[in-house]
Amino acid sequence: MSQDREHVRSWIGLSSIPGIGRVTFRRLVKHFGSAHGVLDASQDELREGAGLSEKLSSELRSFPWQERADKELAQADSAGVAIITAADPDYPALLLNTPDPPLFLYVKGSLLPEDGSAVAMVGTRTPTHYGLTVTHRMAYELASQKITVVSGMARGIDTQAHKGALAAKGRTIAVLGCGIDTAYPPENKALMEEIARTGAVMTENPFATKPESGYFPARNRIISGLAAGTVIIEAAEDSGSLITADYALKQGRKLFALPGNISSPLSRGTNSLIKQGAQLVESARDVLKGLAIYKGSKTPASILRQPPLLTPGEASVFKTITDEPKHIDVIMAECSSAPGKLSGVLITLELKGLVKQLPGKYFVLQD
Repeated sequence: MSQDREHVRSWIGLSSIPGIGRVTFRRLVKHFGSAHGVLDASQDELREGAGLSEKLSSELRSFPWQERADKELAQADSAGVAIITAADPDYPALLLNTPDPPLFLYVKGSLLPEDGSAVAMVGTRTPTHYGLTVTHRMAYELASQKITVVSGMARGIDTQAHKGALAAKGRTIAVLGCGIDTAYPPENKALMEEIARTGAVMTENPFATKPESGYFPARNRIISGLAAGTVIIEAAEDSGSLITADYALKQGRKLFALPGNISSPLSRGTNSLIKQGAQLVESARDVLKGLAIYKGSKTPASILRQPPLLTPGEASVFKTITDEPKHIDVIMAECSSAPGKLSGVLITLELKGLVKQLPGKYFVLQD
């Protein structure tokens, strides 16, 4: 076994001992110089030198950590997963520079230097069409500007953020609140595999950790910790996304929020964040300017997609279409168009890739 592997083995072993949390782990490693040094220490040294209780020092000396560590390493080898400790040079620098970084990361995929320019995007699991559309568009534009998009692979906004980045053939990182051998939610298994092929899937949790609610708040500090800034999109007042927002502020990172309909419960969290000082953003350009890494003279959207020329009649109809589904009767009233003529214009706008028809004769802007 190489020295690096032995180093990882000792870190896993020490952390697997009941009663050794992150704070105690760091204190012991600092005192003894390494995890291996802690594991080799006598019970007297642990108790008298490091100040551990009789019970914990006894547990540390008798616990079968070698068996636990070897099993974890074997599973990692079999699954093609890298285990990166906080002492490893490949550990993400932004995450390391937070108050409580994970002791190690289980990573499937690759971490690259350019991930240092990352933006986190999170939000509700039950978004509106507006939230889904804006998330996909913003993630697409950020990824197209070589920005890594970080999210938590949850249903709703998180899933859409990953998909937007992948659609742009950009990088995205998914942070799990369970073991890396578990796809959660289950319907995102294919998405998880695609992310691992082109970006990275990671967690701080050991193999076989179930996706229980207690793991997700801790997961959120990793999402914000990996990013220079965090964007909150559609969040109720009690949303878990607000935990991510709180972590971002505690970590000294930029916080952005997408404004929403004042009558929508899903906008109360984001609108409240804006009132409290979060930067209001409407596009990827706003995020990049807020992070002082935007260099273009055009918005990313205008670079990616130049809209086709419209006739006056098409333009009149197109300006009534929004990110929220709108019925054809409402569109007709707003643009004062005859029914037959309006249907033809809407078909033309669909063919030009600007408008999408939904069931029930509702229309929205194309993603």
